[in-house]
Amino acid sequence: MKTPLSRRRFLKLSSVASAPFILPSGMWAASKAGKGPNSRITLGLIGMGKRLTGIAGAFAASPDARIVAVSDCVDARLENGMKRVRDLYKGEGVEGLKAHPDFRGIIEDKSIDAVAIGTPDHWHAIMAVQAAKAGKHIYCEKPLTRTIGEGKAVVKAARDNDIVFQTGSQQRTEYGGKFRKAVEYVRSGRIGELKKTYIGVGGPAVKDDLPDEALPEGIDWEMWLGPAPQRGFNQVLCPIGVHNHFPQWRRYREYAGGGLSDIGAHHFDIAQWAMGEDASGPVRVTPPEDAASGQGLRFKYASGIEMTHSSKLGRGGCVFVGTEGEIHVSRRELNSTPTSILETPLESNDFHLPEIAAKHQQNWLDCIRSGEKPVADVEIGHRTNTVCLLANMGYWLGRELKWDPKKEQFKGDKEANGLILQKDRKPWAGIAV
Repeated sequence: MKTPLSRRRFLKLSSVASAPFILPSGMWAASKAGKGPNSRITLGLIGMGKRLTGIAGAFAASPDARIVAVSDCVDARLENGMKRVRDLYKGEGVEGLKAHPDFRGIIEDKSIDAVAIGTPDHWHAIMAVQAAKAGKHIYCEKPLTRTIGEGKAVVKAARDNDIVFQTGSQQRTEYGGKFRKAVEYVRSGRIGELKKTYIGVGGPAVKDDLPDEALPEGIDWEMWLGPAPQRGFNQVLCPIGVHNHFPQWRRYREYAGGGLSDIGAHHFDIAQWAMGEDASGPVRVTPPEDAASGQGLRFKYASGIEMTHSSKLGRGGCVFVGTEGEIHVSRRELNSTPTSILETPLESNDFHLPEIAAKHQQNWLDCIRSGEKPVADVEIGHRTNTVCLLANMGYWLGRELKWDPKKEQFKGDKEANGLILQKDRKPWAGIAV
């Protein structure tokens, strides 16, 4: 079902969207997804907010990709996205760059090999499942999905359609290699046997209680809401025009998972990586006595390791505590107690991560060419996001939960299992799952 466009938006954008893409002679071949040695992966960007508009530069800088289309349901951001891409390519070969106010224009375009998704979380599953079914490779910003059930559907769609899917967990590649080094040292046993992990991030999502506001011209509010519950416009959720901040739809459970998911999708990801739990998860979730505090929830893994949602000694990031020392890593610092742990180089027989591209986006493009799984494959993104959502559920329900990471459901808990999937609003219901 198509969301109708206003006549003004249609007239303004249709001439751009319908124009043929003109390839400068000899610039790149028109082969599918980089199958030729001189070809480039054709890429569509969906959601031209602060994040995706920012990382468009990494895609444009790569010799392996070419941005050929952008999409957004806000006129100003769509136009700004077009300008951003034109500026990145310095106007060279962008005569046919396409603009789509409806993301399905990109999904349906058979000339596009891959998509990058940077929309609010409640849209990720529908867009990813449809793109996978269309055979397009996917780069999707974290957190992967709004619910665990959506995450399972996205993993299945990616596997069923044999596409390369990278979750935007950039700490696995960037930030000077701090997180990679921490993982290597923990998994090499340099702090002895890992016993506890502390993750310092924000609290759980809350229910949307924002007032309705007058809907400005140039915003397709029905498209922004999509599968989320019906409500009136509010600029806290969807800023008016072009903005340079991260909107606070992240705070509300109708669209996302709060700070627990937003930054937790980065730090819990590193924790699971260091614990060797990329394909699994915790078996028990225990909220604090005061669940409303939004801090202090504990996870227990089958290995016996305990992970706590709490800043140890006021520090954010990840703290790994072993029998012989500690390692603390964040985007700003990497240190250990005693300091000699990180000062002593790893040896050849220690645990070493494979060398990959320093840019997270380039790792994805490399894997599209090679057919290998990227460093933050869809299953990894789903498992990390599951930890974030389990924490949210623990705080919301205020009681201990027993989780089966293999079956991906709660043991003997109908109420908790009812939170695994959130009901979508028509006409989007049933599209992702």
